[in-house]
Order: sequence, then structure tokens, then C-alpha cells
Amino acid sequence: MPTDNQGQLTIWGRANSVNVQKVLWCLRELDLAFRRIDAGMAFGRNHDPDYLAMNPNARVPTLVDGDFVLWESNSIMRYLVLAYGNGSPVYPEAPKRRAGVDRWLDWTLSTVQPVDRPVFWALVRTPAEKRDMAAIQRDADAEAEVWRVAEAQLKSRRFIEGDDFTIADIALGAYARRWFGVEGISKPKLPHLERWFAQFAERPGFAQFIAPPMS
Repeated sequence: MPTDNQGQLTIWGRANSVNVQKVLWCLRELDLAFRRIDAGMAFGRNHDPDYLAMNPNARVPTLVDGDFVLWESNSIMRYLVLAYGNGSPVYPEAPKRRAGVDRWLDWTLSTVQPVDRPVFWALVRTPAEKRDMAAIQRDADAEAEVWRVAEAQLKSRRFIEGDDFTIADIALGAYARRWFGVEGISKPKLPHLERWFAQFAERPGFAQFIAPPMS
């Protein structure tokens, strides 16, 4: 770990944000020191002028590294590995292997996130008396079809891009925590996805930042 990094990295964002969780898990994998400042939802601050000056989207997370500011969680993970990972296999250097990781990072945002959000918000952040369970099940069925893509990928791989754990597993693993964690809906058996997900329990970053109760 570079000595000039001590106390330098700051993450703005609430701990129950899936995109903040991805970054925190990545930081733990790289054994990097950081501080986190609550922002977003109940904590506010993300619409304050000083925050908007850092991140005009008013979303979390935002990384501050000295005088450098970066937003978008997957971009933050890439930057952390490139700046402080010292050749870590979590973001491989070989162009084809890196491109393979990048496609799953993009897929997480373009394909998983849109189908995850309605199910998660309905079952975790909506009071039970206000839930439309028939609509939620339809959304869950749509999400299940997306997870079948990852299920097929994992039939012959230990991790999403081969034998090595990468930041693509972090991105997908954070969302898979929500999929496996929500209750009250019918979900198909996805044995390869379940086997892949079970591996994360032994990783300290997952246990600290992803495994706690969802809110």
C-alpha cells in the first residue's frame, strides 16, 4: 500500500447504497485506507452546492483523492486498481481479459441495475401494506431472466471472467446480494449463480460491506 495514500482517500456516500458498497468492497480488496462521509437519501448533502461542485449528478458515491474527484462507481473501482492496485489481478492488464471484465461492469449498469431497482425498492424500501405483490412478481420474473445470463456464464467458470476474482465480481456480487436477499417472491433455482455467490462469504470486504442487513 503506498504510504502517500494514508488518509488521502475519501468516499462520499451512505453505506446502504449498492454503488457505494461496490467501492467499499474494492477498497477492502486492495487494503486501502479511506474515510467515508454519509451522503444521500436520509443524510442529504448530495444537493448542497459544495457536493454538486464535485458531482453534478447529485448521486453517490463520489471519490476524493487529494485534488482529484471522480464519480461513477465502476469508474472509481477501475481508478483505484490502476492508481493503487500494483498490478492486482482484480483488474487484469491483458487487453482481452480487461475487456472481458469491462463488459460485465457495463452489463451490471445497463442490464442488471434497471431490473433490480424496482424489485429491491418494492420489497426493502416500501412498507408491506403499500406493496403490489402481483406487479412485484412480474418485475422479479424479468430480473430472473437477466440473472439467467450470468447463470449460463458461470457454468464453466469459477468467477464471472474465469478463475480469478475481479471487480466484475464485485459489481455483480453487490447486486446478487440484493437478489438473493429479498423475500416474498418466487425465484428460480440458479445453482451456478448460487455457487459463485457463496464464495464471497469468505472475503472480508463482502462480509463487512455487502452482507449486513439490507435497508
